[in-house]
Amino acid sequence: MTTYRIALIPGDGIGRDVTAAAWSVLQKAADKAGFTLDSQEFPWSCAYYRETGTMMPADGIETLRGFDAILLGAVGWPAEVPDSVSLHGLLLPIRKSFVQYANIRPHRLLPGVQGPLRSAGFDILCIRENTEGEYSGAGGRVHQGTADEVAVETSIFTRTGVERILRFAFEQARARRGKLASVTKSNAQKFSMVFWDEITRKLADEYADVEVTSYHIDAMAARMVMAPESLDVVVASNLFGDILTDLGAAIQGGLGFAASANINPDRSAPSMFEPVHGSAPDIAHLGIANPIAAIWSSAMMLDHLGEKAAAGAIIKAIEWTTACGIGTVPGKDRTEAITASILAQL
Repeated sequence: MTTYRIALIPGDGIGRDVTAAAWSVLQKAADKAGFTLDSQEFPWSCAYYRETGTMMPADGIETLRGFDAILLGAVGWPAEVPDSVSLHGLLLPIRKSFVQYANIRPHRLLPGVQGPLRSAGFDILCIRENTEGEYSGAGGRVHQGTADEVAVETSIFTRTGVERILRFAFEQARARRGKLASVTKSNAQKFSMVFWDEITRKLADEYADVEVTSYHIDAMAARMVMAPESLDVVVASNLFGDILTDLGAAIQGGLGFAASANINPDRSAPSMFEPVHGSAPDIAHLGIANPIAAIWSSAMMLDHLGEKAAAGAIIKAIEWTTACGIGTVPGKDRTEAITASILAQL
């Protein structure tokens, strides 16, 4: 029997609830499919930071390296720890250290979910560059607190980084409906984004079976609202992909349905799976967090591990649950009730 070692990082707020829900679904899916999941939970979070002064211990990355995958709940508690500290202390180091350069976020309406748009027949897969670009962390501040203060934030785009995420997106488009939308702002950013466009055109010659269209970020934001059904695979830089995928979450009914995967495509290190939503301090401990995004993310994890039948079973159980009207309206159903429905279908 195959056993997979999974690192659990529930994090803060509702992250703990949705991770517990996802883990119960994963265990049942594994039992039915005939494989084993062995977990170890880590307390790394903003609460951990308040106790220790760090988001994770100095050997945290090496500790995680021995696992097959990482399941993350949500990290952040801005009233007590600045988001810049929690992000750069945990999520970004994991993504960069494990070369999880492909962030994958699916956007479609689940059965029974009412989205805000007139269009319902869309199925968009957003591919976000995940390790460099605008979130490289290069820059600094000088003369702080004076009238002459200067802040510099430098985006870093490497040929290796841009080419590999574009190639990954081309492969995803080839496996789906054969359409790729590449998103930049090359009319205003004449170095980094023109560079991205040039590499897109170069790779397009290798993928003659994929229809490629380049969009500016503002035009893409409008298209995702006005004509989402026209899109298949969308690829963008770290910042633009981050923004567009929150828009994607909105048109699919909200962050409670938004799943994601941080993938190391060559599998030289573990990949990480997490719901897009944050820790939601306003509803933490109320028991009404929607666990569907976390459970969908866990299905993406099983798919990545090669357990495609179990992953598909979880997705079908989610769809059956929402088709019954359970978990479709924020705050209407309790976390445990949505989870119980998905478990029952499994």
